[in-house]
Amino acid sequence: MLAYILRRLLEVIPTLLGVAVVVFLFIHALPGDPARLAAGPDATVQEVQLLRERFGLDKPLVVQFVYFLNNLARGNLGNSYRDGKPALLSVMNHFSLTFWLSLIAILLAALVGILVGIAAAVYRNSWLDLGATTLAVGGISVPSFFLGMILIYLFAVNLRIFPVSGGQGWRGLVLPALTLAAGPLGTIARFARSSLLEVLGEDFTRTARAKGLSSPVVVFKHALRNALIPVVTMTGLQFGFLLGGAVVVESVFNYPGLGWLLIQSISARDYPVIEGLLLVFALEFVLVNLLVDLLYGVLDPRISYA
Repeated sequence: MLAYILRRLLEVIPTLLGVAVVVFLFIHALPGDPARLAAGPDATVQEVQLLRERFGLDKPLVVQFVYFLNNLARGNLGNSYRDGKPALLSVMNHFSLTFWLSLIAILLAALVGILVGIAAAVYRNSWLDLGATTLAVGGISVPSFFLGMILIYLFAVNLRIFPVSGGQGWRGLVLPALTLAAGPLGTIARFARSSLLEVLGEDFTRTARAKGLSSPVVVFKHALRNALIPVVTMTGLQFGFLLGGAVVVESVFNYPGLGWLLIQSISARDYPVIEGLLLVFALEFVLVNLLVDLLYGVLDPRISYA
């Protein structure tokens, strides 16, 4: 397994290199002059030019790209155009907030989604199955910004149980986590239902029932472990999406995570911070996929990493 992990980690290097090229070209194609935005509307042409030289924007695009790769190889993304601090430091300062928010949301979504999927599969075509399917479709369909505003209106404005904005202790995590968990919960529930129904139709589960085993034993001891493999895959993908795609939810709740930082950086055309954020998002997906692959062997010992 160690050789497999090392091989997968080495594969991260060309992946990040390809992402770096795409990110650099995409960011520099955005309209707007970072120097003009940083200097302010009242700055003179000379002041703007001085900032362009300071940021290195006066050099040809190829030269800027070489500098970017050189800095990236040394773990240095340059300094932020807005505050002059290291861009990597700005990204890391906001990373923990998004990580804990996404982790709480995905754990909630996985726990509730799997339980709902199991109930829907065991009581197929019943009112419970219909209710679970409606819940799953609703979680997927309702826009996160709309759900977030409803939760703010109910629990922050009217009942005053939780704060309006996030980032204020554990209570500030509740509403953003619930909003963020709604979509993955519906997706995981649907995958858990369909996967468990497929496994319950296999020969070994029918044999277990024929031996006189109770339904809970058949479901939880024999069927569920086999049914969880596609569910784990989807959960890992959803966690990657949450880490890199919580922009809307963080904006609604004014939660100072990576998504909030990305909006602020795009508005200021802060190239170093934007590049750092997008590279971190790509690295997150690679590492989450590696973790999911390792969990396969835990769920099914027949899987080999040779």
